[in-house]
Amino acid sequence: MVTRSCSGRVQAVMGPESLPQPQQHKAKICMWKYLDVHSMDLIDKAQTTDELKSLLSELFDLQDFQSNPRSAILLDLYFYSIQFCREQGFNREQTSAFFSIVKDTHEACVETPLPNVEECYNYFTELVFCHSIRRPPFSIDLFNQDQLVLITDYVINTYFRHFKLYKYAFTPQVRLDLSFTYIGMPEAKEEVEEPAESRESPLSPLQEESEEAPAAEQDPTATLREYISAQLNQELAQLRLVVEQRLRAAEEQFSSKLSQLEKGPSSSKGPGKGKKK
Repeated sequence: MVTRSCSGRVQAVMGPESLPQPQQHKAKICMWKYLDVHSMDLIDKAQTTDELKSLLSELFDLQDFQSNPRSAILLDLYFYSIQFCREQGFNREQTSAFFSIVKDTHEACVETPLPNVEECYNYFTELVFCHSIRRPPFSIDLFNQDQLVLITDYVINTYFRHFKLYKYAFTPQVRLDLSFTYIGMPEAKEEVEEPAESRESPLSPLQEESEEAPAAEQDPTATLREYISAQLNQELAQLRLVVEQRLRAAEEQFSSKLSQLEKGPSSSKGPGKGKKK
């Protein structure tokens, strides 16, 4: 079942088995996959920002970017990817390959609402190395080592730092709906509508007291229900605390990995400078 919240975001209510699971993708050469030679000719002719955005919106069916937030986010992702290629002086083949790497990484990110940052980052690194090592027909040496470092830094700082925002914008929200059935508890009986005559006849105060007293005595499960409710609230509070701790630990682990990747190129050059005499 899918519901829509007041903010316009889609909420998916489904079982765990029906959710798409994170996939392990195999990297392949993706040059000319989304931008062919003719598309690159048109991109080279687009000099201004408006011309390039208009062209990209036509190529990838994003003409509704002014009214559709998802189309606007995708258009910005594609536009700044082309701008990065122009700033680095990439040729047509390199621009087409880098654009495909970014697009495939994004599609892997939004294919499931479940966390898959590890799978997406591994897929991205495999795609980059697939275009940096000469091993035909499995990979080509399209980017050199310096360009490899630039591409990795750019995608980490622009995409993976906002990974959760992309997933929030492009995947449905998963909401857990729990229902409990207790063994030994009497099932709720449907109320039978009384005849109109019995409802219209008023009862005396003595009759009302005599009927209210047995009704209170006929509910032996009230205490049990209160106890179960209290225990359930306590268990849910503990479960919420455990989930928050795990999410916080995952965020810290991901942040530490990003910082290590950022320090990688500089730390590798450190020992070489220390050997000077």
